[in-house]
Amino acid sequence: MQPKEFLKEVTAIPGLSGNERKVAEYIRDKWEPLTDEVLITSTNSVIARKKGKGPSVVFAAHLDEIGLMVSRIEDDGSLRMVGVGGVDPRILPSMRASVLAENGRLTGVIGAKAPHLSTKEERSKNYSMEELHIDLGVDASKVKELVKVGDEVQLEWRFTELLNNRIAVKTCDDRACVAIIYRAMQLLQDMRHDADIYFVATCQEEIGALGARQTGYQIFPDYAVVLDVCHATTPDADPTRTHDLTAVVASAGPYLQPVLRRKLMEVAEEQNIKVQTGVVSRGTFTDADAIEIAKSGIPTILLELPLKYMHTSVELIDTHVIDEAARLLACFAQKINSSWEDELWT
Repeated sequence: MQPKEFLKEVTAIPGLSGNERKVAEYIRDKWEPLTDEVLITSTNSVIARKKGKGPSVVFAAHLDEIGLMVSRIEDDGSLRMVGVGGVDPRILPSMRASVLAENGRLTGVIGAKAPHLSTKEERSKNYSMEELHIDLGVDASKVKELVKVGDEVQLEWRFTELLNNRIAVKTCDDRACVAIIYRAMQLLQDMRHDADIYFVATCQEEIGALGARQTGYQIFPDYAVVLDVCHATTPDADPTRTHDLTAVVASAGPYLQPVLRRKLMEVAEEQNIKVQTGVVSRGTFTDADAIEIAKSGIPTILLELPLKYMHTSVELIDTHVIDEAARLLACFAQKINSSWEDELWT
């Protein structure tokens, strides 16, 4: 299976933070033929291993997604909601959504009071979450029979293929990086490596990198490479906070091990892989922050996939970068050897 096909399937599967079991099972099934062992943890992270006799390394990307949760059912059957993870209410009006009820998926639309019925003051402001609701199109009595407070709501899924290797779909943050790991696994089938490689799809990143905290303690590898998304160049966005869409980003900063990053960049140069540099002056707000401080500390670096329109239903990426990032990971894994420990702190 090619990365684009994998991404098309994996982004459609519900996996809101804290309830990722279905998507974890899908990833486990795709990773299993390419690794020596694979398991799903009790909190829904997926951990696969490709055995080697050398130092251990983790490649980690998170599998959970942002979404909504039903907070109240109004007398007319409208559903009020709260965010799961960082959901900007400005993206929600007119979106289709799926309520993940106990007895199946229910399709609804997210609406708000029409501008014609709003005051001048209301029209001058953006919608807040409290002003929005989900309409299932059925009577209140039926809604209350089908839906419970606490039911999760998945944002609209549309896989849109654009020109020039571009696609737009929800949950590229961070399942596009899970696709990078999947492609790296495929490449490693034909490559020799000494490294003991762990591939991890972590749970609950969007609510505090909880799966990464667990993973760091459970595996405690010698090295870690965390994969996540960053912001691509977008009209009106601060250019100091964005990167070109067409190449992966290797960030530098106090949470990230400089010698390990230098080795990654050496591999990129050898393989003629374009890599941009990002600067992170404090924490990265990714799984890297949690893994880096596990136990006595894990030397960690961060590889980021540029993406437009983060935390929307049309997150846009260049699929060519998935292939190049996967090639970089595989070649980096092939280079890891026991001599690195002596070099790491010099």
